[in-house]
Amino acid sequence: MTENNKRTLQHGTTSKTVLLVDDEPDILELLEITLLKMGLFIDKANGVKEALAKLATQHYDLCLTDMRMPDGDGLDIIKFITSKRLDIPVAVITAHGNMENAITVLKAGAFDYLAKPLSLAQLRTLVKSALSLPTPHSSDKKHLLGHSPAMKKVRDMIERVARSQAPVHISGESGSGKELAARLIVQSGARREQPFIAVNCGAIPENLMESEFFGYKKGAFTGADKDRDGFFQAANGGTLFLDEVADLPLLMQVKLLRAIQEKQVRKIGATREEPIDVRVISATHNDLADCVKRGLFRQDLYYRLNVIPIQMPALREMSEDIPEIALHTLERLRAGSSVQFSDKVLHALQRYDFPGNVRELENIIERALALRSSDIIAVDDLHLHAISHTPSDNDEIREKYPLTDYLDMVEKEALQNALQQTRFNRTAAAKLLGLSFRTMRYRMERLGIKNPEGADDAN
Repeated sequence: MTENNKRTLQHGTTSKTVLLVDDEPDILELLEITLLKMGLFIDKANGVKEALAKLATQHYDLCLTDMRMPDGDGLDIIKFITSKRLDIPVAVITAHGNMENAITVLKAGAFDYLAKPLSLAQLRTLVKSALSLPTPHSSDKKHLLGHSPAMKKVRDMIERVARSQAPVHISGESGSGKELAARLIVQSGARREQPFIAVNCGAIPENLMESEFFGYKKGAFTGADKDRDGFFQAANGGTLFLDEVADLPLLMQVKLLRAIQEKQVRKIGATREEPIDVRVISATHNDLADCVKRGLFRQDLYYRLNVIPIQMPALREMSEDIPEIALHTLERLRAGSSVQFSDKVLHALQRYDFPGNVRELENIIERALALRSSDIIAVDDLHLHAISHTPSDNDEIREKYPLTDYLDMVEKEALQNALQQTRFNRTAAAKLLGLSFRTMRYRMERLGIKNPEGADDAN
């Protein structure tokens, strides 16, 4: 332990201890000086073997290691910490521009990475984030409801990825709880007190995307009468949640990839880039890998976003959880009243396949509360027959109409049902159907669907 570190211990400014692992004395000295100024205890190891020996016998609050060393690499240290179930976040220093290494260590369980040449500002930010992680099970955070194997798997994954800064991609059908999962990841992690900015990528006009994401300087274009921050600046220090990320145009995908890789953004009209510290969580109801195959989504951005994948299960795949979710929803929506389900309601809900998943279940219960005739919600109050079709109905329609007309009828009916459920809120209806807002608007125009009350459609 160095004299400087001894003085830090004597002053008693902190109890946090960081293990630095590198075979280059100059790098170790730079890291040590920087972290000592932050009031941290420092221990050092000159290689992987020495680091593993120290980790086996001593407690550390953070391990910062180089990727490549003569006797091994950072992955060996990550694997050791994981196998021993040590509660120590690990950050890895990688070669400049080597995103493959960065993604590899994040997948292996690293908290985060730093690229050479080292940015001391990024180093300090990373260390502060790592040391602010909550202890396991220390918070009384909310959980996703359900005890099915599928939901238990999701909860376990959320608990694991929350203690990392790795990008997470959440896939699943519309209404399956992707944004809730993203918020729970943040709630359990180091950025829980920082901004959480949720962006629906399908609801932003293409010509406004760059200014919305990156901001602009005063005078950058007509109407830019003052400086304005974008989503990245608003989320700085926290989390940016990109919902329906598959709807991003290819040109915007290129700019997004650069911002994520370089951790810098440039406002429209600015001459310099500014550093940003943002964790990105993305989601879509589409199969993103299939979008890559069809040329609709960049492969390099896909690999950058899909470092840790989480698949949200459809509600029909966990029917045993429907009673618990339904009862919880009723309790939340009935506002202290004595409204109850009849004995047959929960069974009827379990038999329904819920194409709109949990969001649809909530809509059905909310509608039943509004339309009920007594304090007992009956099966008829759910109106499940109004949002489902029998095969015989479809077969009869097919016999009377050409295929294109039949498909238009089915599409129009599906859109109208969704709009009715959401009180003509097009954004909510689009989510219910698994569409982007732009696609919803286009299909409504093509099929001649308008607000029956004559007012402007709600967004």
